[in-house]
Amino acid sequence: MIATSDGKAMLEGVKVLDLTSVVFGPYCTQLLADLGAEVTKIEAPGSGDSFRWSGKAVATKGMSPGFMTINRGKKSAVLNLKEPDDNAILKGLLRVTDVFILNIRGKAAERLGLDYASVKAINPEIIYVHCLGFAQDGPYADLQAYDDVIQAASGTTSLLSRVDGDPRARYLPSLIADKVAGLHGAYAVLAAIIHKLRTGHGQRVEVPMFEAFTSFMLLEHLAGETFDPPNAPTCYGRQVDPDRQPFPTSDGYISIVAYTDEAWPRIFEMLGNPSFLSDERFATFKLRSINIAALYQEIARLTQNFTTAELLVLCHGAQIPAQAARDISEIKNDPHLEATGFFKRRTHPTEGDYFETQPPIRFDDYERPVLDHAPKLGEHSEEVRFVANEHHTMHRAP
Repeated sequence: MIATSDGKAMLEGVKVLDLTSVVFGPYCTQLLADLGAEVTKIEAPGSGDSFRWSGKAVATKGMSPGFMTINRGKKSAVLNLKEPDDNAILKGLLRVTDVFILNIRGKAAERLGLDYASVKAINPEIIYVHCLGFAQDGPYADLQAYDDVIQAASGTTSLLSRVDGDPRARYLPSLIADKVAGLHGAYAVLAAIIHKLRTGHGQRVEVPMFEAFTSFMLLEHLAGETFDPPNAPTCYGRQVDPDRQPFPTSDGYISIVAYTDEAWPRIFEMLGNPSFLSDERFATFKLRSINIAALYQEIARLTQNFTTAELLVLCHGAQIPAQAARDISEIKNDPHLEATGFFKRRTHPTEGDYFETQPPIRFDDYERPVLDHAPKLGEHSEEVRFVANEHHTMHRAP
């Protein structure tokens, strides 16, 4: 959690009931847990959250690296919501919950008595956050959705073809739609909490992954289709330019960004070919934009005369943005991330030593206490059942 100068976490006292799985919902609730919310994760009997099985565990089955990354600081309780007693336990928890986050589809929620109307009847002030594949007033409302499906539906699988000419539709190699939707979910929760503080009212919040990710991708890629009638094709040209890629060096690759027009002379001076820009193809800003492929191609030819380290020194000295294009397996050794404490080595009571990435947002007025480790399946079931039963008994008392 994050403790402020008054000794309290930023979201201290906010109780979140988490009925989500995989990445979209759990990433949302992880962000809330990082800010100090008390998150209770409800998992199904047997295998629990399927993301528990997304990678190789060290000691305990179901403790995959991915699960440990986005479930720290949460409690885990196992409930079979199709069983009346366990369903009643969940509804008992809802009475003392501030934020209920779920990612089961609408009809399934209704069958379990967990639709908004039913939950609001239990707790009128609750913030009910429904993480869905698609908005519920469209024809896709009842369809299943996973990251791959949303990448396809949003047109994202067509982007790599525009870069490399390979006509195959392909996924971006990241759970990017899940994670983007999770971020939307987290800020939506915070906004709803502020609204409740101001008005006293809870509400239903719908976070559809398709719409969240499509809006994210179209920020730049709607491009000319923004206007009616369109004045250019879709896609931000700079992002789908096949020549605007990391440049080869004598021992690897480097990213060099000529984002402003005045950077071009400095780049070619630095690379040892300043006369290249005297070509009439590059006489004006407009001509340089039209012939930018030739500029990139010449940079790619020249960078091969240098090592990556040599180019980094030259670029940074010339105030040109640049970084080595490294393999992702090397990032854990990055000197900047090491200096900022981004990776923290911890020891899980059953899984042993592991690395935990720290929340990237920093605030002036806080000290960051250590969150509990990611829970084993059902680790807090007895505690959660006790809380629900105790409240139920108090609720029934005269």
